Amino acid sequence: MRTYCLFCETAKCRSVASALMQRIPCRAIYPKQIQHTRSQGKIVDVEHDLLPGYVFLYLEDAPLELAQIHSVQGIIRCLSSQDKQYELSGSDEEFAMMLLQKNGVIGKTKVYQEGQMIRICKGAYAGVETQILKVDKRNMRMQIEIPFAGRQVRTWVEYEIVREAEPDSENG
Repeated sequence: MRTYCLFCETAKCRSVASALMQRIPCRAIYPKQIQHTRSQGKIVDVEHDLLPGYVFLYLEDAPLELAQIHSVQGIIRCLSSQDKQYELSGSDEEFAMMLLQKNGVIGKTKVYQEGQMIRICKGAYAGVETQILKVDKRNMRMQIEIPFAGRQVRTWVEYEIVREAEPDSENG
């Protein structure tokens, strides 16, 4: 499968993807993310653009001919690598394939809070349970204390390497 990324006018991704799939044999995805939003006192899940202005294009066999996309309104350009290759490769291709596998929708991000108990799942401290001291939502990390050299040391860890601690079966 061949993958490409198109830069489009913001708010035109849906129409660009639709037009592309009508004109050429391809799959076109504009990535979305599910986010929690408060509405009328309740938390609801809402779809938001994950990468506004970007459409990922997937072709089965033949490479993309740029002439095929120039007539589609809203497309600004096909992104290319430093060596002027339009087809995605490496980590960009992996990301595009992950989007395809998830049908273009990225799930909700876990929300952590100060005081919450977590278990470290990866790295040197895998298995350690500790309490969150501070949360840095922007950088998706949290400050915790871990045992080191006979004392508790504060450090920062990313959301990806922790899970919410299981409640103690004896206590609840």
